[in-house]
Amino acid sequence: MGHDPDIYLLYEYNEKLPFSLRIKVCLDEAVDAGILNETAQEAIGRFPYFRVQVGLDEGQNYVLKPNDRPLAVLPEEDRRLVLGGNEVNRHLFAITYRDDTIWFNCSHSVCGGFGVMFWVKTTLYLYMCKKYGYDFKPPKDIKLPGTEVSEGELFFPDADKLPKDEPIKRYEGGDSNLALPRFLKYLLNPFAKTDYYYQIEIPSDTFIAYAKAIDASPNTLITALMYKAMARFFKEKEGTFISGRIAADYRNDIGADESYRDFVRFIHVKYEWDMKDEPVSKLNMRARGAVIIQNQVELGIERFRKISEAHKGIDAQLTLKEKIKYANAHSTFRSDPRDPYTVSYLGRLELGEMEQHITGIYNITDGDLMLEVNALEDKICMCFQVVNKDRTPLDKFLEVLDEEDLKYKVSERKIKYLPKIELP
Repeated sequence: MGHDPDIYLLYEYNEKLPFSLRIKVCLDEAVDAGILNETAQEAIGRFPYFRVQVGLDEGQNYVLKPNDRPLAVLPEEDRRLVLGGNEVNRHLFAITYRDDTIWFNCSHSVCGGFGVMFWVKTTLYLYMCKKYGYDFKPPKDIKLPGTEVSEGELFFPDADKLPKDEPIKRYEGGDSNLALPRFLKYLLNPFAKTDYYYQIEIPSDTFIAYAKAIDASPNTLITALMYKAMARFFKEKEGTFISGRIAADYRNDIGADESYRDFVRFIHVKYEWDMKDEPVSKLNMRARGAVIIQNQVELGIERFRKISEAHKGIDAQLTLKEKIKYANAHSTFRSDPRDPYTVSYLGRLELGEMEQHITGIYNITDGDLMLEVNALEDKICMCFQVVNKDRTPLDKFLEVLDEEDLKYKVSERKIKYLPKIELP
């Protein structure tokens, strides 16, 4: 029998690739710390699978144990929080706040963007009901205190029981190492302790109208726009190409539709240099074709089976050091094709009446030249992430938005402060 599926990414943890994430929620007025703390405790009680701490069993495996201590709700500071440490009562989840902003901090090992929104939406809902003194209509799929944790929420499939059919066709891509020198310079530089992001805000009506006009999805549209930007940022070199990747949720492929766990793989979109002058509409169609080929159910199952085999391999190692070494050598993330940039669109956030008090939501994650995207009713919220202070990639992207007449607002450069994780 395997171990808790939520622990395996912890074996790959390191300070510069912490596999942690932050959901940044910007409100229309200052945060009430007392109400936030009170409602945070109520909300986390609904999620026993998030209310945990990391331990080691006798077989040198990480394990998640129930943690009944209060969830940390702390003032945001210009530093990296340490999840799993004493400051946060050993939790892998914590909340920080400053002025009109709340940050939801957590380990990516336990959940991804889909699952973390259960916790975020529940906490925000309880906070706003108490702060404003009335009941908002609960948003879609909210998990309120007092409701049962469903079997679907906890479901984790058995890879051996899933079909083993081959996909009809496989996409022909390959590695593009154009951005690798940037990332390696960051990883290998002992003095590089921070990486950065910019917030981009685009009106939803113009963005959606533009996408519909060229038969695009938000994912494929942003992939096409970003290709144009990267073709201007990177220097053309014979024998190379530019590719992007799109984060794709495959939970439906494996019957885990309601699960809080992270089931994401990457769709690879290959562009050649001679495509850089093509219109965005044509570049979008190329991305759509890549999505169609790679969105086959069989590929989602194949990805899950590969992860399941990696888990078994980690379990088979005898010491913690060996487990960590094996996890890094057999990482599904490291074995993916290398792409200079990544697009991750979580979709339309169903926030209901709460949205009148929310001015933006941004997902802050690991990654260079990575666009994390959320959709609110009135705006598209993009988090444009880079590993150094060079603003040129952002400027090239904004240049493309200007050419396509997509209006936007952009913030100054911000530091991510992705949480570290303290492990046994």
